[in-house]
Amino acid sequence: MARCCSGMTSPTSSSVPPALLVAATLLLLLAGGCHVHGAPLKAHFYRRSCPAAEAVVRDIVLASVAADPAALPAKLLRLFFHDCFVRGCDASVLIDSTPGSGSAAAEKDAAPNASLGGFDVIDTAKAVLEAVCPGTVSCADIVALAARDAVSFQFGRDLWDVQLGRRDGVVSRASEARASIPSPSGNFTALEANFAAKGLDVKDLVILSGAHTIGVAHCNTFAARLSGGSGPNSAASADPALNAAYAAELRARCGPAAASNNATAVPMDPGSPARFDAHYFVNLKLGRGLFASDAALLADRRAAGMIHGLTRQEHFLREFGNAVRKMGRVGVLTGEHGEIRRHCRAVNSR
Repeated sequence: MARCCSGMTSPTSSSVPPALLVAATLLLLLAGGCHVHGAPLKAHFYRRSCPAAEAVVRDIVLASVAADPAALPAKLLRLFFHDCFVRGCDASVLIDSTPGSGSAAAEKDAAPNASLGGFDVIDTAKAVLEAVCPGTVSCADIVALAARDAVSFQFGRDLWDVQLGRRDGVVSRASEARASIPSPSGNFTALEANFAAKGLDVKDLVILSGAHTIGVAHCNTFAARLSGGSGPNSAASADPALNAAYAAELRARCGPAAASNNATAVPMDPGSPARFDAHYFVNLKLGRGLFASDAALLADRRAAGMIHGLTRQEHFLREFGNAVRKMGRVGVLTGEHGEIRRHCRAVNSR
C-alpha cells in the first residue's frame, strides 16, 4: 500500500523518558519474571512472560500520536503494511543497511520505503521493553501493536485485537522490497497478484486499500495521472479515471514539474485526511482516488461491487479489522524460527 521519513539512531534505555521507564519497570516487576515463548500467534501472548508489554507499547504510541495526530497514525500503519509485504511480518523493514562494499542495501533503503516513518516510536518502545524484560518481546510484535494503537487513538478504544508471538527476521534486502510492495501505479491485475502472493484475496485488497483514508502522498508518486501540462484544457489529458476537477486541484498543488516534485505532499483522502473513516471509499466512487492503484479497484467487477458497502463507517471498521488481522499473520516466524532482536535496527550478533 503506497503512501508518501527516515529513521533515527538506535536508542538505548537512556533515550526513554524516565517516567515511562519507571512505570513500565514497576508493572513488569510486580507481574513476574520474563521467559521466551515458542507458540503460534495468539492473543495476550506475553501475559505470563512480559505482562505489561502491550500496555507499555500502547502508552508510548499514544503519547507519540498525541504529539503528532495528523501524521503518525498513517506512518505506523504504513510501516506495518510494508513490513508484512516483504518476507512476512518479521520486522525486517526496521533493519539498517550495513556499511561496506560487499553489503546489500536493506529494505528500508528501497525506493518504495524511502518515505517511511515512525521508526523512532518503535525504537523507544523496544528500549523500554529491553530494559525491563530483555529478550522477550519481538520488534515484529511491537510494529503490529503500534499500528493498531496509533489508528485507534482517535476512537479511544482498540479497533482490532492483535495476535502476538511473532519473532524477528534476520534478512532484509532492498531488492525484495522493490519486487514485493504493491506499486501506487499498479493496475488491478498486478495488485491482485501482489496480494495473492501473500495469501490475501480481492476482498482483502479492497478493504486494506482503505488505509489510504489517512496520510499524504508526494506529487511524484501520482504525477503520471496528471500529464497534459498546465493549460486551460490540460485536465482533459489527465487519466480519464481521475475526476477532472480533482485533477486540476492536484495539478495546481504540484505545479508543472510534478514528476520530480517529492517535496509537496497532498492528502490521500481529500475532505477527511486525518480521520480513519470510510470517506476514502466515498471519494473513490467520485473518481477522487489519488493513485492509479486506487482507481484500479473500480476496474474490476468483484472489487467495485464491494465499494458501496464500505462507505458505511461501522462496516468498514469491522471489515478492516478482519483484513488487517489476516495480513498480520502473513509469513510470520514463530517458535524457534528467527530471533528476538535486542535492537530493532540490527540483527543480533552471532
